[in-house]
Amino acid sequence: MNNKPTTKTADIIIPIYIPDTKFDRLIGGLLTQTRLPGRIILMVTEKGEATAEALRARVEELTQAHPIPGSGRIEIIIRGLSEQDYDHGATRHLGSTYSDADYLIYMTQDACPADSHLLENLLLPFSDPDVTAVYARQLPDKTDGEIETYTHEFNYPPESRKKTKADIPTLGIKTYFCSNVCAAYRHDIYQELGGFVRHTIFNEDMLMAAAMINAGHAVYYAAEAKVYHSHQYTAKQQFKRNFDLGVSHRQYAEVFGTVKSESEGIRLVKNTARHLIRKNKLSELPKLFVHSACKYAGYLLGTHYDKLPKKMIKACSLCRHYWK
Repeated sequence: MNNKPTTKTADIIIPIYIPDTKFDRLIGGLLTQTRLPGRIILMVTEKGEATAEALRARVEELTQAHPIPGSGRIEIIIRGLSEQDYDHGATRHLGSTYSDADYLIYMTQDACPADSHLLENLLLPFSDPDVTAVYARQLPDKTDGEIETYTHEFNYPPESRKKTKADIPTLGIKTYFCSNVCAAYRHDIYQELGGFVRHTIFNEDMLMAAAMINAGHAVYYAAEAKVYHSHQYTAKQQFKRNFDLGVSHRQYAEVFGTVKSESEGIRLVKNTARHLIRKNKLSELPKLFVHSACKYAGYLLGTHYDKLPKKMIKACSLCRHYWK
């Protein structure tokens, strides 16, 4: 891969819902990057006092606290939408319509840049013309337990990797893995392939990555581009999250049904158990098995969601707004 950094333009699109202190860290981190975006586009789902206007005032304070040196300038666009109009794919695609940049960078409000070189390292792989999507490494927070920390290491190893259609027989579903927690897309190819699916419960990022790979392009995992991002889900939340994952895999069986997926989850459980034993963290084994059982049960039920009553589906789903 050519190591010359790109000089093309890039905009950042972030869906926002009741932002907390991590959002402040995110914006502060983006304003102090070695490679600045042209625009930061905030798609705000308004609820109560968490309005676009309130966020505008908050962002103004953050930009004053982190002034850009020299003549540098970032345009910040804030657009509000109602809670019932939010959608994983449609909201992110709507954000893309406010951008004319060469690259679209998507992030979530709780992804905090690990250093000032995040955007520089995220865009660098595009010097390879085959690469049309790049996603960052997600690091655990210091408060994460041993299971969460190892899961991050499993899903986001320290080695970068370029993935193409030729990797499907060996990597299976991980060939399509890409995360909009922090990911960049070549704008022209994104548009050529129709953008994100407009109404999806989950996986808009993997569906786009799959479309790119099956069209002959490559997806790149950039381990040098790093964000802090993690969730400490309860067993119930794991069940609901994986129910939604199963729903997505069922709805897009033509994509996910053609690659092996469940074996990857089994490998994660086995490797995590071995890791806990090596670390003498035997007390965490029950949590691992309970959470893994909830994940699998949720996923399995989600893949049969179309046979369930609507009331049960809503009770099992983490994204209740999807079923409006």
